[in-house]
Amino acid sequence: MPSIHKGGASMLAYKALKEPVTPLDDEGAAPISVRTIVKNFRCYRELSMEPGSPAPDFTLPTDKDIDFCLSDQKGQIVVVYFYPKDATPGCTKQAIAFRDHQAAFDKAGAVILGISKDSVKKHQNFVSKQELSFPLASDEHSDVCEAYGVWKEKIMYGKTYMGIERSTFVIDMDGKIAHAWRGVKVPGHVEDVLAVVQTLAAD
Repeated sequence: MPSIHKGGASMLAYKALKEPVTPLDDEGAAPISVRTIVKNFRCYRELSMEPGSPAPDFTLPTDKDIDFCLSDQKGQIVVVYFYPKDATPGCTKQAIAFRDHQAAFDKAGAVILGISKDSVKKHQNFVSKQELSFPLASDEHSDVCEAYGVWKEKIMYGKTYMGIERSTFVIDMDGKIAHAWRGVKVPGHVEDVLAVVQTLAAD
């Protein structure tokens, strides 16, 4: 079963995003919408994920039929990358890039983990088709995505929905955030991550 020390904002809050809250006082103070509260909460989450802060611990099922527990990786560098969906063009290119640089990450003593909301079965199909050598974890309830501040409100074709913001976190040997990328563009990204990992390993 997936678990995390600190859960995220409830989806009930998201469903109520447009509902106003009672005014703060009787002097005409403007109501604060749930949307504003949730947005401010997520901004706080992002600030709490700055370099040097402890990485939220979690345990998630993976395509390997074993759970991945972050705290079990202490003593190693961990690259955790969040992506929207298996088998989509951008996510496939990103996974292939990590796969093609796997040897260099191994040499630097780094563990790679991809996380999305896809099921374990979908991960297994994706890993098999793309011949990936690193695990993919299933965060179907988006608890870990929430904890890392990557579960975001998005707009496409004028329609608002919740989804994963492509993001990567390098976690050092002590379990702290060493570097974070948000709103990742795939071309050249894995090379940037590898450079940070190699510098961290050399320290």
